[in-house]
Parts: sequence; C-alpha cells; structure tokens
Amino acid sequence: MEKFLTKDVFGIQRDVPLNYVERDADKVFNDSLDRGHHIVIFGSSKQGKTCLRKKNLEDNYYITIHCDNKMDLYNLNINILKQAGFTVQVSETKTINGKAKVKVGYGWNLFGKADIESELEGEKGNEKEYKPLELDPEDVNDIIKALDSLDFEKYIVIEDFHYLKDETQVDFAIELKAFHENSKLTFIIVGVWLEENRLIALNGDLSGRVKSVNADEWTDDNLLQLISTGEQLLNANIAEEEKKKLIAKSLNNVYVVQEVCYELCIENNIKEQSDTNIELNCANIEQIISKVISQHSGRYNNLITNISEGFQTTELEMHKWIMYAILKTDIDKLETGLKRSEINALLQAEHPRKHELNPGNLTQALKSIASLQVKKNTIPIIIDYDSSNLKLNVVDKGFLIWLSDQDIEELIQQIGI
Repeated sequence: MEKFLTKDVFGIQRDVPLNYVERDADKVFNDSLDRGHHIVIFGSSKQGKTCLRKKNLEDNYYITIHCDNKMDLYNLNINILKQAGFTVQVSETKTINGKAKVKVGYGWNLFGKADIESELEGEKGNEKEYKPLELDPEDVNDIIKALDSLDFEKYIVIEDFHYLKDETQVDFAIELKAFHENSKLTFIIVGVWLEENRLIALNGDLSGRVKSVNADEWTDDNLLQLISTGEQLLNANIAEEEKKKLIAKSLNNVYVVQEVCYELCIENNIKEQSDTNIELNCANIEQIISKVISQHSGRYNNLITNISEGFQTTELEMHKWIMYAILKTDIDKLETGLKRSEINALLQAEHPRKHELNPGNLTQALKSIASLQVKKNTIPIIIDYDSSNLKLNVVDKGFLIWLSDQDIEELIQQIGI
C-alpha cells in the first residue's frame, strides 16, 4: 500500500493538503455558489484562500486570471477573453477613449458562425464555428456578448485582486454589477484584506449581489483538527500541550502551524507515514517556530525600511510616522487593527511638525500603503488600510510574531526617529 508523504500532509504546497479541514468558510462559499452570487474570498496572506477555492471547485469548472499592478480594466478584460479561449488581436479601430479595439476569434471559421457536422471517433457530432468579433475591451457589454457567443459557463476567478491599482479596482467593481444583471457569469474574487465589504465600498450597487467569504478565521478547534488529521495520516502524535502552545504562539496562523508541524516531523525523521504509531519529540518546538518565522525576517526588515522611505522624500514623512505608530503599538492591539484616530493622536503628540498636519495628510498616506508595498516589491502585502472602518490592519500574522521577538527600540532607531 502506498504511504502518505509528510510533504503532502503538512507544510505549504501547491495542491490542497491531505489534512484539509472544512470550516464555516467552506459552507458560506458553497452556499454562495448555489445562489449564483459573485463571491469575494478575503483574508490575511497564506491563510488558505486559494486552497478553499481549489478544494470546492473542480479544475475544469473555472478559469483563473492572476492580477498585477500593471493591469488596467482594458488588460484585465483581455486576459478574461484569452483564458476563456479566444484568440485576441489588436484592431486598427479606436475606442471612444482612444485605445485600440481588439478582434477576438475562436475556432476555424473566421467569417461565419454555423453548426457543422464532423466525424469524431466514428460518431457524428456538432461543432460550432465562430466569426471574429471586434470589440472594446473596456465595454462590459462587449465582453458579455463575446462570452455569450461561446456559451461560456465556467466560473471566472480573479486572483490577487489587491494588486490592482485603486482606480482599476473601482472600474471592475462597477463592471461587476453589469455582469450580475446582464449575464449568468459568476466571478470569484480573491484578495488580501480583512474588511468584509471592500467591493461594496468600491461600488454600493453591489450590495446583495456579492457574498463575502472570510478565509482568515481559524479557530483553535479548526487548527487542532488540522493537526489531528495530519497525525492520523502519518501515524505520528504530538503532545496535546505542545499543540496548544503552537496554536497560541502562531496567533492562529495556519501557515505557521502547517510549517512547524512539517519541520517537527522532519526533525523526528518522519518523511512518510510511519508503520507504527510514533510520539514525536517536541523539545525544540519553540526553536522551530522561530526558524519558520525567521525565514521571512529579511522581508519584514525590508518592509519597515521601504514604508518608512515612502514613495519619495517629503517634509512631513507621513509613511515613516505610520510605521513608527505600528512599532509603538502592542501586538495584541495590532491583531485587531490600529484605528486612524489612534495613529492621528500619536502623531499629534510626537510629530515634530504636528501643527502643520491635517487629517488629509494621514488619510492619503494610509490609502496608499498597499500600493507603496507593491511598488517596493513587498509581495504579498503585509499591511493594508481598511477605508470603510478607518483601520490599519496587519494582513500577515507572521509579521506580528516576528515583531514580538524583536528589539522595538532598535527598529525605531533604524527608521530614523
């Protein structure tokens, strides 16, 4: 009998891990699919957003578009058409915005759409042929028309939506309403943030048309079940008190839990399912937790430096003072989010030019915090601003665990305050 491999159970991997645990997020996701809502899967970095989607959808039921910070609505829609199966060529005709229209084609017949008979393994079947369409990639009606011509019915997954520029996110949120009203297409949008109604904040008309799925929430019971399932698959046991210690120190971060369990198994020479039940030696579990977190120490140090530098040198140095506020805040408080009013109070007390500050200075800097990280290649992002609740969130819990083990005063000196 083939044995289960440790790397397929614990640790981070491309495929769905064998110890996958279904939780409330799975129920909400599947219910939303049944009701035909657009779905937004949100949560912190490495908390199982993509895994949730892969577990609950067969590969051939969806297409996937991966976003980046260079995409505008024009490029995003062209990528949707390409993934749907169209061949796309630039046209000489211009849109009303001055951009080039595109010609999209599918199949062999370029000048007519008709049903033809063909021989296929001795049986006759119908194949559709399509004529090319000339369309404006920024016109949602043209995109719907093109996809309808293919009888396209798959889900459309938009991964890494948070990388898109703010204006592109707004443009797409407006487009999403039209997709809901004028087609049967369903979009699944995946992003790193912690606010439940981000897309509704971008376009209020999406209320009732979009369902949010919180993939960030991992309860103690969820994580205990995750570890327990992995133990059963590998025939290896971790002491109950060590499991609880791991979950507490990980701040309920599933990535840290999975990685530590993997490293613990490897340290105990468990690379595959054991023939007999083995009790793992957990004497070094705290060192393993530190090892897992320290793998990202360079990235976290760069984050502090990059945010402090901002986009360019300015007189008020708002991004530097935002980072100062983060470093001065207790970890427990950062877990729940740092309110804009709390940051403002700190700046009014300690900023050397506090009399020149106004609320707009801080708000503008906070709203650009995600785009600043993308520009400085801090990917995935670590800090995000919730405009709806006026709150700064750490969306990578590993950063909080790392901070708890650092000399904060040394970091403050490092940024020049």
